[in-house]
Amino acid sequence: MENITLNNEIKCPVVGIGTFMLSPADAENSVREALKMGYRLVDTANAYVNERAVGRGIKDSGVAREEVFLSTKLWPSEYENENAVDETLERLGVDYVDLLYIHQPAGNWLAGYRQLEKAYKKGKAKSIGISNFEGKYIEELQTKWEVVPQFIQVEAHPYFTQSELRQTLDKYDIKLMSWYPLGHGDKSLINEPLFAELGKKYRKSNAQVILRWHTQMGFVVIPGSKNVDHIRDNLNILDFTLTDEEMASIAKLDKNQRYYHRTDSQLVQFTAWQPDYEK
Repeated sequence: MENITLNNEIKCPVVGIGTFMLSPADAENSVREALKMGYRLVDTANAYVNERAVGRGIKDSGVAREEVFLSTKLWPSEYENENAVDETLERLGVDYVDLLYIHQPAGNWLAGYRQLEKAYKKGKAKSIGISNFEGKYIEELQTKWEVVPQFIQVEAHPYFTQSELRQTLDKYDIKLMSWYPLGHGDKSLINEPLFAELGKKYRKSNAQVILRWHTQMGFVVIPGSKNVDHIRDNLNILDFTLTDEEMASIAKLDKNQRYYHRTDSQLVQFTAWQPDYEK
């Protein structure tokens, strides 16, 4: 496994298993099988309502807890809950997480960030992050943080490389974790002739070429799947390296095109929604 070093010297694997949109049963199975085949990064969130299942999957995998880089996120309705971090750890069945995010810049997000900082100082979170904090939100947070985050999780793929955001990230050595790494499954992105050409050269699928591009950009990538073969394929990307010329060719595909457009009214709804946690 390849790792990147965070701004607090902790190492994080470059490829992980994501659990967004997975039912508890599927999340448990995917996490267990992914860890057995060599994954060491697992990403979940309060909002995915599968944290207990992820915890079971880790336990059943037979992989030691300290070998797993476990990432989760506090949901906005939890930002003012003083027990949110402890309750999250209890659901996961762990004493600490390796990475704890606030999930959205909604509600009293500064209270949420203070919870992260407190958890970090107490060792309940080995590193902290912000999810979906682009533009004005990261600008405001920079004036208020006591601990610089180690990660930001945002949409990123060859059509949307987050070039503007990365200028801020580079200043603080904040790493980027990609969601929608394959452009939300957009066939026009996945079937770009360039990826087909590179796939042929390296004997990889177009998707594998794109995932490798992420890691060579310095991004951490967390594709999710309940299909064990897809999970295996998503990990099988570290035995080839795209050349500088090939990376430059992929850079020309950037259209600054997002697939997800969040609205202010959604942020209000996020604050009001309470996850229905697995009991």
